[in-house]
Amino acid sequence: MKIVDLKCAVIGGHPIVRIVTDEGIDGFGAAEYFKPYLKPFLMHMREPLLGFDPTDVERCMMEIRMRGAFKPYGAAVSVVEHALWDIAGKAAGVPVYKLLGGKVRDRVRVYNGALREPMTRFEPEDFADNVLKMKKRPEGFTFVKQGIAFHSEMRHHIPNFFYGDATTRKAHAWVDRGMLTERGLSHIVACVDAMKEVLGDEVGLALDCGPGMTMPDALRFARAVEPYNLMWLEDMITGDYTPYVNADVLREVTQSTTTPIHTGEQIYLRQNFKHLFETKAIRIVGPDPADVGGIAELKWIAEYADLHGIMMAPHGTGNGLLGLAALVQVCAAMPQNFIAFELPAGKPEWWHDIVDGLPDPLVKDGHITVWDTPGMGVSLNAERTRPHLAEEDRDFFA
Repeated sequence: MKIVDLKCAVIGGHPIVRIVTDEGIDGFGAAEYFKPYLKPFLMHMREPLLGFDPTDVERCMMEIRMRGAFKPYGAAVSVVEHALWDIAGKAAGVPVYKLLGGKVRDRVRVYNGALREPMTRFEPEDFADNVLKMKKRPEGFTFVKQGIAFHSEMRHHIPNFFYGDATTRKAHAWVDRGMLTERGLSHIVACVDAMKEVLGDEVGLALDCGPGMTMPDALRFARAVEPYNLMWLEDMITGDYTPYVNADVLREVTQSTTTPIHTGEQIYLRQNFKHLFETKAIRIVGPDPADVGGIAELKWIAEYADLHGIMMAPHGTGNGLLGLAALVQVCAAMPQNFIAFELPAGKPEWWHDIVDGLPDPLVKDGHITVWDTPGMGVSLNAERTRPHLAEEDRDFFA
């Protein structure tokens, strides 16, 4: 089998890659819906892969891996890898998890992720109302995550929140950064208290906190919320599109609190996790399979984290339904340090009409049952997808 073409179309915001082979088997991968600008980067992967056997996934990856970087530019390499595994599974007649070592679990735990309710007010009662809606959702989430502090618009709405200027920059992931005022820190803790009051010990709470916190504030906050038994505090210091790791700074916080510290969604390739793991700089790691270099890369990182006593909770908010399928496959095969992954969603809603193969209902009791269809187990329905293609992408299924 040989790769004869690589195509890319932007569908509902998602850059979607399709790898075509000379045996009529194709494979798909999807980047986050807010990265349509990655289309030309994906097309740069075409030339080096032509003529290769797509089932030799690692050999193909050796041709393109150096073309990626920290988020967002690892996405182009990562989703090509997803498409290669999709082909490999279809060619072998087995689900991808079989090629990654087989199932460790029959169902995978998820949390609210892309189903988080947007907020316009940021008082404690607003946070309580917000997570209560998540608690009552039919998916039956066993824990939920909420954005707070610098990972929210709180700094624009709470007077004297921090010693800095809250900008109105439109660039995604622009970091407002500065030391919290006493009022700001007290307000965040009050919001945590309000959320835990309604969630109780029935539904856990994780917090996405930044980036933007200073190290002293991260430490003060982590210690202040120790009585609440939070799942984790995510990306307080670095995260999202931060093009570096800062393991030594994270370690100082981690070693000084019992609240689990989490990061990792922006990091590309296993090598860039070494310092985090070997210095015990975090307790939980959350790479995104659509940014880190692919699902095999994520599986390797999960194994290496497990050796160091570090838990795994992959990122995935914007990856859509094709990205969700990739997460199900790799998380089914992860070691026992796996906690849960962040649930992507089909947005716009018509995504559910063009993707075939997903169970209905998708999530039950906070879990997704792992399916056994070959490849990633889902596919784009060409006939129903065509009306959503831009004119320049009309040959995507040709």
